[in-house]
Amino acid sequence: MLFLDPKAARVTWTVLVFGAAVALLYLLRNVLLLFVLSLFFAYLISPLVALAERWAVLGRGRTAAIVRVYLVLVVALVGVGAAIGPRLTRDVATLTDKIPAMSQQLQSGELLGSVFQRFGWPGEMIAPVDRTLRSHAQEFIGYAQQALTVALKWLAGAWVVILIPIFAFFILKDGDRAVRAANELIESQRHRQLWRAITDDVHRLLAEYVRALLLLAMITFVVWSIVLALAGAPYAVVLAAIGGALEFIPLIGPLIAGVIVVSVGAVSGYGHPWLLLGFVIVWRGVQDYASSPLIMGRGIEIHQALVIFGVIAGGEIAGPAGMFLSVPVIAALRIVWRRVRAAPPAGS
Repeated sequence: MLFLDPKAARVTWTVLVFGAAVALLYLLRNVLLLFVLSLFFAYLISPLVALAERWAVLGRGRTAAIVRVYLVLVVALVGVGAAIGPRLTRDVATLTDKIPAMSQQLQSGELLGSVFQRFGWPGEMIAPVDRTLRSHAQEFIGYAQQALTVALKWLAGAWVVILIPIFAFFILKDGDRAVRAANELIESQRHRQLWRAITDDVHRLLAEYVRALLLLAMITFVVWSIVLALAGAPYAVVLAAIGGALEFIPLIGPLIAGVIVVSVGAVSGYGHPWLLLGFVIVWRGVQDYASSPLIMGRGIEIHQALVIFGVIAGGEIAGPAGMFLSVPVIAALRIVWRRVRAAPPAGS
């Protein structure tokens, strides 16, 4: 090129190609997200598939094992739905019906005033708090409506969730073959070894992370259901389901779940919301310093500040699903960086 140094031209071309690749990935983020979620689901049930392959009573081969696992999962989901579905549906309907009345009481100050009076706050302390909250009530409600709109918009496109088990079926069936084919495309022995080491590390990371996260969510749902039911808290099953589901979003999810539990308890007339607050705080300590280290192991060693940044960035890019994927993506990039740095230089 005229008046352009060849080295500068190569750098410019590299930057342009990299930028185009990033732009393409952003445009295809929904498709890539669907593939990643399918990959996570495949990791989740792969131990069951391996077990079904060993118990080849009703048919041999990996395809038959996957079909048997899918049938068992469908039966299990139907059973769980029949057991807790009616109670969950009833609680959701009751809570939904009360939301407009709670919103009206919040704007008028009646709801918060009654809550503070129940805790024995004197009127001179309640009055300034009440004025402040009433003056900003419309802003709070506006933020809540915006969050609800975003959530509903995301759920409106969540019908594609049915494609996740379909794609996971083919990943379980042909995943090993695809990895071998990709490995054969690499001509350099050094690069092939690096690729194999990275894929093995990422494979172990994702397998452990997905299964551990599901186990933590199930533990949260069971413990919250029992404790909230014994404490007589309203909507125990719904709140437990929210707590379990939000375990999939690092850091921010459990915080939001705790706020929801305490807020619903306070505004619905529950007599001991501070007990709920104490339970949430104690439970986070148990999860963060006992359950998570024991179940997760030491496979994901990421600084908390980086986790917060990743969760926020993931939410901006892909909503709740991006928040969920932020930690494993950062951990996988960390593995790639370490392996590339540790790889011997060419010709050594």
